[in-house]
Amino acid sequence: MKRRTRRRLTDAVLYAVLLLVVVLLLLLVDWSAVKANFFDPAGWKKGGNWGDLITTGVKNTVVYTLIAFACGFALAIVLALMKLSPVAPYRWLATGYVEFFRGLPALIVILVMAFGVPIAFNWKPPGGVIGAGLIALVLVAGAYMAETMRAGIQAVPKGQTEAARSLGMSAGRTTVSVVLPQALRIVIPPLTNEFVLLIKDTALLFVIGVQVGQRELTTVARDLTTSGPTAGTSTSLIQAALLYLVITLPLTRLVAWLEKRQQRAR
Repeated sequence: MKRRTRRRLTDAVLYAVLLLVVVLLLLLVDWSAVKANFFDPAGWKKGGNWGDLITTGVKNTVVYTLIAFACGFALAIVLALMKLSPVAPYRWLATGYVEFFRGLPALIVILVMAFGVPIAFNWKPPGGVIGAGLIALVLVAGAYMAETMRAGIQAVPKGQTEAARSLGMSAGRTTVSVVLPQALRIVIPPLTNEFVLLIKDTALLFVIGVQVGQRELTTVARDLTTSGPTAGTSTSLIQAALLYLVITLPLTRLVAWLEKRQQRAR
């Protein structure tokens, strides 16, 4: 048997096995229970769960993500420059910060910032617990984006810096006007990925207990499982999942497009 024929036969068997597994799963599913628990008509019709999920959940999720990303990005630039600094203590401090917060679960950081730090230092975070939660997201996002920015800065050809310095630019102006803009273009795809991760990380804020008007998408969906038109079912969770996909899928496709564009440019 020829190699091509054998490969086609193997592919056909694999497709048949996959199709058989899918058919068996579809036959084993209790569709009436699935419809009752995940697709309660009361939650999908106009005036059901969509109002709270979109006007409160989606709005707050987007706002929290933008705040955490913007502040985390500013922190990341500072940390990246510190890691590349010729001053050793700056490098040590930035490296210690990045390794520390990259090694901790975001959930732990949120809990510590919301409950541990205010008690230990008698400190009232701006915005209450939601403010503490956002600070935690900023700290974690800053650590991850710092490594991305550092790699982007180091990817800028050294000739760019040397050319700018030969024109009389100071080191600081060269960094701001020449190096950082080029580094930012390089790291746009991974930064977009970090933005997508932050969208999902806002779901962790539910553990600190937020006020009704401060709830993000996951918290709104969870509350709707115990109250509202679909209480006692998971319909609101499915709706929240769909809304997350509506937000994140375009961004992930944007990342793929940007990566292909950079590859063509190279």
